[in-house]
Amino acid sequence: MEKAKVYFTREISEDSVVKMYKALGKELIGKVAVKVHSGEKGNQNYLHPEFMRAMIEYVGGTVVECNTAYEGARNYTDKHRKLMEEHGWTKYFNVDIMDASGPDMKLDIPDGRVIKENFVGKNMVNYDSALVLSHFKGHPMGGYGGALKQLSIGFASTEGKVWIHSAGTNKDQNTLWDNLPLQDKFLEAMADAANSVHKYFNGNIAYINIMCNLSVDCDCCAVAEDPCMKDIGILSSLDPVALDQACIDLIYNSSDEGRDHFVERVERQNGKHIIDVSEMLGTGTKEYELINVD
Repeated sequence: MEKAKVYFTREISEDSVVKMYKALGKELIGKVAVKVHSGEKGNQNYLHPEFMRAMIEYVGGTVVECNTAYEGARNYTDKHRKLMEEHGWTKYFNVDIMDASGPDMKLDIPDGRVIKENFVGKNMVNYDSALVLSHFKGHPMGGYGGALKQLSIGFASTEGKVWIHSAGTNKDQNTLWDNLPLQDKFLEAMADAANSVHKYFNGNIAYINIMCNLSVDCDCCAVAEDPCMKDIGILSSLDPVALDQACIDLIYNSSDEGRDHFVERVERQNGKHIIDVSEMLGTGTKEYELINVD
């Protein structure tokens, strides 16, 4: 497989997000789903809608989210909608909580390593293309969160999230934390799910990772650590594997004093395993050309 193109700028601004999308030379067609992280109530690190506004308006997209599977302000539709309003998403955009009502949409994964089907919000069928806007950061379970996590856990319905976390043995959110699988099985299930969503959009999908507010914790944490590293920049690609690999490389090659703390979180959870497995599944390649965009 030839090297994927990954575009990079150190400038972090609303306009730079649009610039990095334009660098891809990809026009997303039809009705565009824009996957963001709405931010858990109490989280201080999530990227606010004002920062995403220029990009979402440029593609004329609908902000999409799915409910979570754990306690918090986003595990049921009425609570989630209220938080989306409190966080300002509904002020600027049409917002679609894709699993607000069932039944879920099922994506078959015949070549899945751990799971053979993925359950996503049923409203995903209404979209012709997708823009995955990811806040790249650490994660208490995945080690890190980027494009591949957005594709897997992000697009999954509540039951789908439990299905992935349990490596395909459970869909009951009331028993989410019971008998969790070995960490690598969880990461492999995420890779399977990510592959199914990437393939579903059949090339009509683009990815942007924003490397700022670099906490070891996810935007899903109500109580999260403050960022431990300085902001790095914005990256974009049509290949989510190459994109996440490039972000990980920028972390590992950094001389920032918080680098070791971030790397410890990634390695404690074997976070890079999802990248390796996603490449094996054919979602993308770890081989990339990093292209600076001025």
